[in-house]
Amino acid sequence: MGASEEAVVRRFYDEMNNGRKNELAPELFTNDHVFHDPQVPAGPGPQGVAEVVSVYQRNVEGHWTIEEIFSAGDRVVVRWTRSGTHVGEINGIPPTGRSVRVDAIAIHKVTGGKIAESWEVWDTLGFLQQIGAVPGPG
Repeated sequence: MGASEEAVVRRFYDEMNNGRKNELAPELFTNDHVFHDPQVPAGPGPQGVAEVVSVYQRNVEGHWTIEEIFSAGDRVVVRWTRSGTHVGEINGIPPTGRSVRVDAIAIHKVTGGKIAESWEVWDTLGFLQQIGAVPGPG
């Protein structure tokens, strides 16, 4: 356990998200995958993940960076950042052209070589402040 689980999760961020290869979702996620993110409701399975990811691929030109990755048992923990430019509508907010950088932590459960469940929390308030939808500090 460990290296192979981390490799599957790395492929999600590097090949699918950054490489814009959403067709890899069925290869990386189980058919009954569940995505837990209080800010981003997602449908079940690979299609649900691909739909969520595509919103950010289209509307924030940029890159996902794995800052730290480690595993324990069947869980892979990733501390990641997403940086880029807000170029399309997100949650009803029109494109601002502003630069954004968002920090997040995700835990992925890997079963049988695929991601079966994901829990994710990201700096939603920071993102909204950076695009001017919410007043910033001070």
